Amino acid sequence: MKKIETFIRSDKLNKLVKKLNSMGLKELNILEAKNFNQDSIKLADSDLKIKFTPMVKIEFVVDYTEVDKYVDVIKNTVQTGETGDGKINVSDIENSVKISTGEEGQRSIA
Repeated sequence: MKKIETFIRSDKLNKLVKKLNSMGLKELNILEAKNFNQDSIKLADSDLKIKFTPMVKIEFVVDYTEVDKYVDVIKNTVQTGETGDGKINVSDIENSVKISTGEEGQRSIA
């Protein structure tokens, strides 16, 4: 199993969630986030000013065979070609347990 987590512009959230849902994704987590990078730092009159960009973090777990299709959909749905489009991270998940039913592994994400 793989966890996909993506940080995207807040205004792209509804469009992406609809697309993921249409692909059969049944469960995901959405968190508010703020992005900071070196381009966000401005020096003005010796005062350090940091601009945070509002973002949304979406995370979900899928079978390893489905990772590429979900990554492609995220890229194609939210990409504008401008700095600040976001980032996609993919990581391994050893196990997943659905607390309400006790189901583990693939069954817990189906």
